[in-house]
Amino acid sequence: MKLKLHLAPMEGVTDFVMRDLLTKIGGIDHCVTEFLRVTNQLLPESVFYKNCPELLTQSKTKAGTPVFLQLLGGQAEPLAENAARAASLGVAGIDLNFGCPAKTVNRHDGGATLLKSSDRIFNIVATVRKNVPPNIPVTAKIRLGFDTPSVCIENAQAAEAGGAQWLTVHCRTKTDGYKPPAYWEWIPKIKGHVKIPIVANGEIWAISDFKRCYEVTKCEDYMIGRGALRDPFLFQNIKGLTQNKNPQELLCGFYDACVTYSSPEFATARTKQWLNQLRINDESTQNIFDQVKILKKPIEFKQKLEQLLSHG
Repeated sequence: MKLKLHLAPMEGVTDFVMRDLLTKIGGIDHCVTEFLRVTNQLLPESVFYKNCPELLTQSKTKAGTPVFLQLLGGQAEPLAENAARAASLGVAGIDLNFGCPAKTVNRHDGGATLLKSSDRIFNIVATVRKNVPPNIPVTAKIRLGFDTPSVCIENAQAAEAGGAQWLTVHCRTKTDGYKPPAYWEWIPKIKGHVKIPIVANGEIWAISDFKRCYEVTKCEDYMIGRGALRDPFLFQNIKGLTQNKNPQELLCGFYDACVTYSSPEFATARTKQWLNQLRINDESTQNIFDQVKILKKPIEFKQKLEQLLSHG
């Protein structure tokens, strides 16, 4: 099997700094940015560079991992126009978001609400595909449906007919949210009706989960999101490239990178956010999180973090 692992786009989480850190660790073959919200306007170039700084380095992370730009919206023409602009800036590929379950996004005609209409999925994918140079892939991400998985095959066929090069399937409906389990058994059913590659996504937290997902789906492509936050070495472990490092060793470097990218306040919030995930797998990280989570001033947070890590 030619295994390909993708880092999931997670709004407010897998930003430029996290993509850089995780791809440096290794094992990741492909990344997708957080979604760029498109309404009815052509966004300025500065917005594209802010969302995807990798545009300045041939649409790759510093480790050389390709990064696709994800667009979210409900109107085909504005999405196509913005996709064309991203292409002119050198993006490696365009991914279309038909899966975001956030209520605010869905109320404004974006994300998973589009799963209610396969015609709209087809029209958006086809219009974007037509307006992007042939050498730039257009891909799509869906859930099994809005409130029922019965439409997933029809929606997958619509994405394929529109010209999607591959399709990522988060194996839950919008109404399922992120509640376990992920219904991997739908992937073989979808694969039986489309020819494009399918990327399996959902509930891969450990090597054992990956192996079970493979047994069910027999995919060559897998997307992992929250599992990579709890274990940043998960991609390497799946590929048998284990380094056996302690994730705590990455925290101070991550904080400093967040300061450079944005600000000390941003770095404090993001590092707390990551600690909140890491602690789920590690009792010693739980202790660190408990002591720094109440600290609001960046200088106090950083000093306490360094002190705790030095005594680890």
